[in-house]
Amino acid sequence: MKFPTLTATREARDSFFLLGVVLLTVAPHLARLPLWAGLATLALLAWRGALALRSRPLPSRWVLMGLLVLALVGTRLSHGHVLGREPGLTLVSLLLAMKLMEMHARRDAFVVFFLGFFLVLAQFFHSQSLWVALWTLAAVWGLLTSLVLAQMPLGQPQLAAAAREAARSTLLGLPIMLMLFMVFPRIAPLWGLPSASGSTGLSDRMRFGDVAELAQDETVVMRLRALPGSTLPPLLYLRGPVLSHFDGQQWRAEPTPGGSGAPEGGRVLRYEAMSEPLRIPVLPVLEWSPGGVGEFWTPQEGVDLRRANDLSWLARRPILERLRFEQIALVGEVRVGPFTEQPSRRQLTQLPAGLNPRLRDWVRALPEARQDDAQRAARLSQRVLLEIRRQPFSYTLAPGVYGEQTPHGVDEFWFDRREGFCEHYASGYVLAMRAAGVPARVVTGFLGADLDTVDGWTLVRNSHAHAWAEYWAPDQGWVRVDPTGAVAPERVAAARTLALPPGLLRGAVDALDPSLWLRLRRVADRVDLHWQQWVVGYQRQQQFKLLEKLGVESPDWAQLGRVAAAMIALLAVASWLTQRWLARERNPWRTRLQRVQARLQVAGVPAQAHQAPLRWAALLPPGWTNARRALLELEQWRYGADDGTSPWQQARRWRRWWADFRAAMAAGGPGPS
Repeated sequence: MKFPTLTATREARDSFFLLGVVLLTVAPHLARLPLWAGLATLALLAWRGALALRSRPLPSRWVLMGLLVLALVGTRLSHGHVLGREPGLTLVSLLLAMKLMEMHARRDAFVVFFLGFFLVLAQFFHSQSLWVALWTLAAVWGLLTSLVLAQMPLGQPQLAAAAREAARSTLLGLPIMLMLFMVFPRIAPLWGLPSASGSTGLSDRMRFGDVAELAQDETVVMRLRALPGSTLPPLLYLRGPVLSHFDGQQWRAEPTPGGSGAPEGGRVLRYEAMSEPLRIPVLPVLEWSPGGVGEFWTPQEGVDLRRANDLSWLARRPILERLRFEQIALVGEVRVGPFTEQPSRRQLTQLPAGLNPRLRDWVRALPEARQDDAQRAARLSQRVLLEIRRQPFSYTLAPGVYGEQTPHGVDEFWFDRREGFCEHYASGYVLAMRAAGVPARVVTGFLGADLDTVDGWTLVRNSHAHAWAEYWAPDQGWVRVDPTGAVAPERVAAARTLALPPGLLRGAVDALDPSLWLRLRRVADRVDLHWQQWVVGYQRQQQFKLLEKLGVESPDWAQLGRVAAAMIALLAVASWLTQRWLARERNPWRTRLQRVQARLQVAGVPAQAHQAPLRWAALLPPGWTNARRALLELEQWRYGADDGTSPWQQARRWRRWWADFRAAMAAGGPGPS
C-alpha cells in the first residue's frame, strides 16, 4: 500500500502552516463550545489537512452551504438563539474552519485572517491573565506571518523571512499600542464589559460539596495587605455571602439592604485589597467591617456597595471586574448587634417542613434546649459542638453524596456516616440551633491565607474557601461559631487546609525537590501580581497620576482626552513622515560609490560618476597597486554574484574595505596590503 507523501510545494506548506495557526487560535475556545461544535471544528481542520496532504480539490459550494445550514441549526438548538456572545463564538469558530474549505483567492485568505483576529480578541472576554497575553502574542504573530505570505504571490518565499517580517511589524506597532494603553481614556462600557467567568468561586447558593470543590482549587482570588499603622490578624475571616434559607437540599442567600446593627469594639484595622471577578453581588471583606469601602480603582462604573441586614456588603449587580479598594475592619473583642429581639429574626429559625426528623428530636430532647434564660443559646451551642467532638466525625474533602437515598441528608450526615467538610458541619450546626428556636445562619467566605507574602501582599486562594455559622442571642447579638473547629481544630486555629494528593506533574516535581513546586508557585504568584497591578489593574486613577507626573495640575477626563488626542495626532504626523522617508529612493551602493569617487577626485584621479570601479582602477597612476587592487575588489563585489551575506555582514565588509582603501590612497602609492 502506497501512502501519500507531502510534496514540498508552497501551497501545501502555506496550507499546513495556516491550519496550525488556526488551531492555535481556536484551541482556547474549544472548552467553551458545545461538544458537537468543538468536534466539528476539529474535524473540519483535519479534513482540510487531508485535502492538502493528498492535493485533492476543495469541496463544492453546495457541500459548504449544507455545512453552514447544519452549523446554524446546531447553534440554534444548543444556545436557543444565534445572536449573543456564546452562539457568536460557536458560529465564528465553525465559520473559520469552513472558510478554509473555499480559499480560492487572496481575499478568502484575508477573511480567515480577520476571523482569527476576532477570535483572539474574544478570548479577553473570558480571561485577562498573563498566559492569555502570551498566547495572544503567539497567535497574532502566526496570523501576521500568514498574512505576509499571502502578500507574496510569486515564487516560494521562505517561511522564516515571512515570520521575521511579521515580528518586525509587531515590534513597530508595540510603542504605539503602549502609548495608547497608557493615555487612552477608560470609558465605560468599553472597559467594563461583563465577564462570563471569574476566578472567585463563591456563590449565593450552596449544596453539600460545593465548598469542598473550591477547596481543591489553588487559584488566587484576593490579595490583602495592611496599610501603614495596621497589622493583619493571624486568623483571617473574609465574610462573603450569608445563607439564611434552606429547602432541604441547598442553602440560599436572601439579603436585605439596610443595616440593623453595626460591629462595635475591638481595634481598627486599615487594609488594602485586590479581588478577582466575583460573579456575585457580594464583596468578601474582613470581619467585621463597620464602614463602607474606600476608593475604588476599577473600570466598572457604578459599583455602589451597601451593607445588608446580614452584614454582608452588596453591590447593585454582580461584580464582574477586578477591584482594588481600601477598607476598615474591627478585630479582637467585637460585638455585633442588634441586641434586642426583632421580628426579622423569626425567619432564621425556620426549618424545611417534614425533613430531618431525627435531628429535630435529638435537639428537643437536650436539656439545654428546654431552658429559658439569657445563656440558653450559648449553652446549646456548646452542647452541639460537644456532640461533634464526642462522636466519630471525620473531616474530609470526599465524604460522598448525601441525600441520594432519602431526602433527609442532614440526618444521614449527623447520625449515620458522619463524614464531611466545613459546609456539612456548618449546616448541621445551624439546623440544630434552629430546631431549638435559636436564630442561626450559615456564612461562607474564606478562612486563612498563604503563610508567605508576595511583595507585601497576602494571598487568599479558593483552597481557603470556608463555611461557618452564626447564632443570635439577646444582649449578645450575633456570635460567630466555627463548627469545623470541633472536628478539625487545626483548620480553624491555624487556618490549615487539607492537603490534596499531588497530580502527575506535581508528583514528578516533588520527586526531584519537595520544595520546588512551592518556589515555582511563588514565582508565578509574583509575576501574576505585577501583571495584575501594572497591566490589568492600570485604570483611570493611574492615568491621572501619570498626567500629574507630566506636569498637569488636577487632571480630569477632559485633560486626559486632550493628551490622548495630541498623542494620536503626533502618531499620525510621525507615520506620515516615516512613509515619506521610506518612499524616497535608497541605494546604499550609490552612496558608497559616490564616497569612493569623491576620494579619488581629491587625490587628483579624474573619476566620473558614470564610470565603474574597473575604469577608475585604470585611471590610477602606476605604482598605486593596493588602491588598484581595492577598486578591482569593489568591482567584483558590486557587480559579481550575490554571495548570500546578510545586510549586516555586508555593512561590516564595507567598513573594512573603506578603511583599507583610505589607507592605500593616503599612501599615494603602495599602501598597506
